[in-house]
Amino acid sequence: MSSTTQSQHGFRTVFRVVSGNFLEMYDFMVYGFYAAAIARTFFPSDNEFASLMLSLATFGAGFLMRPLGAIILGAYIDHHGRRKGLILTLILMAAGTLLIAVVPGYAAIGVAAPLLVLFGRLLQGFSAGVELGGVSVYLSEIAKPGKKGFYVAWQSASQQVAVIFAGLLGVILHATLAPAQMDSWGWRVPFLIGCLIVPFLFIIRRSLEETEEFRTRKHRPSVNEIYRSMLDNWGIIIAGCMMVVMTTVSFYMITAYTPTFGKTVLKLDDVDNLIVTMCVGLSNFIWLPLMGAVSDRIGRKPLLVFFTIATLVTAYPAVSWLVAAPSFERLLMVELWLSFLYGSYNGAMVVTLTEVMPPAVRTAGFSLAYSLATALFGGFTPAISTYLIHATGNKAAPGLWLMFAAACGLVATIIIFRTRREQSALSAA
Repeated sequence: MSSTTQSQHGFRTVFRVVSGNFLEMYDFMVYGFYAAAIARTFFPSDNEFASLMLSLATFGAGFLMRPLGAIILGAYIDHHGRRKGLILTLILMAAGTLLIAVVPGYAAIGVAAPLLVLFGRLLQGFSAGVELGGVSVYLSEIAKPGKKGFYVAWQSASQQVAVIFAGLLGVILHATLAPAQMDSWGWRVPFLIGCLIVPFLFIIRRSLEETEEFRTRKHRPSVNEIYRSMLDNWGIIIAGCMMVVMTTVSFYMITAYTPTFGKTVLKLDDVDNLIVTMCVGLSNFIWLPLMGAVSDRIGRKPLLVFFTIATLVTAYPAVSWLVAAPSFERLLMVELWLSFLYGSYNGAMVVTLTEVMPPAVRTAGFSLAYSLATALFGGFTPAISTYLIHATGNKAAPGLWLMFAAACGLVATIIIFRTRREQSALSAA
């Protein structure tokens, strides 16, 4: 093995790959954390519920662009290479973040303010549509034999660093600024810090080498060939999408939605909610690579089946127990349990998705499956959870939404592994 190839397998390479993934999740978390302040700045209304729903809907709207980004940018990466695509997604994400950070409020420029914020979110969503897929595929292609699950899990683990960092920054801001200052301008600080990180991340990404697997590929399909192959494999993409539903709903519920849920539903302190979110990020960071490595040893299917069933059985009772007597301790315990379920499932799920996609459309197929699930379910989890509570009067209703996501994951896991078994039997015959 050459020294170049060996360097591809090192920690430094993994760090460079996932660095942009950090920015993507950091931006999404910051918006979720400060949804209430953003609502008052850009979506003023006499009805607090309506204002918050508009802000959360704008948060979710960014996810609607993910499938489009997955199709267009995914095809670009599968044709031109992993490295070029990862640099492009970073530039697009940074542009969207800067726009949200500097747009004046509704009081200053009227309806143009929410429209510009919406455009920034759409730009972020377009980039994010392929960022996760591009990173996951890159890691799967540089992984050492027998350690693919461990390597790919660092894609999700890097997102948890963003959750922790965003939560810590929020705690510092709430400790140093008055509530009125946070509502007025303090919420913009995390977005501006994200913009300041961009040049550093860009330098890191530019130093990446193309993966050896892509470099040695004799045929690089055209964009039309990629789209045709995606249509031919639509069944795998839809099943993959269902499998991702469990991941994306769980993740956004225990991270982006936690500060809003804790404040507006449980009536807990802002700082306490952010501390819980930080702990969740740390918990996720531990479980993801650990369970990715476990899946390398015992297989993907046992983890996927066990933890979807565990979520089906425990999600609603856990949330019901929390809302019955809200407290910092109960919120922490429930969120850490849900974190364990999420991290254990996702540690096996992401690598499975890279393995079931045909190599020629690995990035585009993976990204489309992931972005469809996020656009239709995960990204709107804060808004859906808020609406379910409002419509039913049941503060534990988000637990039902999580159970639905787990059911999707379980059915998809059964379908995917049955299909792989049938294909293996046909190949052997």
